[in-house]
Amino acid sequence: MTISQNPSAPLVVVIGSTGSQGGSTIRELALSDRPYRIRGLTRDTNKPAAQALIRQGVEMVAVSTVPEEKESLFSAFQGATYVFAMTQSASKVGKDTEVAEGKMYVDAAKSAKVELLIWSGLVDMNELSGSKYPNVYHMDSKAEVTKYAEEVGVPLVNVMAGLFMTNFSGYLAAPKKQGDGSFVLSLPVPPDSTVPLLDTSHDYGLFVRKAIESAQGASQIEAYGEVISYRDMMEQLSEVTGKKVKFAQISEEQFLKDLMAVGRPRYIAQEYLEMHLAIHDHGYFGHEDVRSRPDGLTRLPHTWREFATATDWSEILN
Repeated sequence: MTISQNPSAPLVVVIGSTGSQGGSTIRELALSDRPYRIRGLTRDTNKPAAQALIRQGVEMVAVSTVPEEKESLFSAFQGATYVFAMTQSASKVGKDTEVAEGKMYVDAAKSAKVELLIWSGLVDMNELSGSKYPNVYHMDSKAEVTKYAEEVGVPLVNVMAGLFMTNFSGYLAAPKKQGDGSFVLSLPVPPDSTVPLLDTSHDYGLFVRKAIESAQGASQIEAYGEVISYRDMMEQLSEVTGKKVKFAQISEEQFLKDLMAVGRPRYIAQEYLEMHLAIHDHGYFGHEDVRSRPDGLTRLPHTWREFATATDWSEILN
């Protein structure tokens, strides 16, 4: 694992360098036979994850993502050949904040005259659904930034991350224990509804590396390890863990009640509801899911079964 210090090597600036997408990007570029200098951006260069990257040869720079304090960000982009950019989710910071942050990254990339901006975007579910699902903010906000980048003319590849596999090993979206000791994943869509899944921290960087090294001319790359139905996901999880796990379709009203019962505000619950319905109706990437494995990568990404096998489920399925 080598990161170049040669000033003639291309400089890759990575936003969110200590997170799952940015961290995966750095690891994959460090494995390349091509030399890259890497500049990681973070809010706090003193935290352990940032210090670990410094020891690996990454230049870590503290920046603010507040538009009113954009000077540090614009400065950090200077000299970059490539920039990987992602935003905080609108579900956490609000749509206006996410859009403003994303547009600031685009402006900084244009100012720095980068050769390529690799952007972690998603599709516009409000537009796709004809405004049937207007509240999937964390997807629509990213799509708005994508459109802005295209309008201002920044060289762009949109590397859209599939649904995170880790969503289903976390407390809120994991299968819930039933009175008989079994576990059920309950969603407001049919069992045969399919989704493209991604083991983000393990595999997202593969697709960023593809965008830089072998996807010339591509404007969009769909990042996923496997397309799978919810029924098959739970059957495989049951086989891997030895626990009785299954999927159940529930009503929209029950889905909202369940999320609000664990502390989610009504507007967040509504967003997640519309997300699931929109994905079922229009596909996660805006088209019918194709059940082929991704190609053009330096290795195959994890399948759901591989992720489930490598994950410790002892606290979730207990």
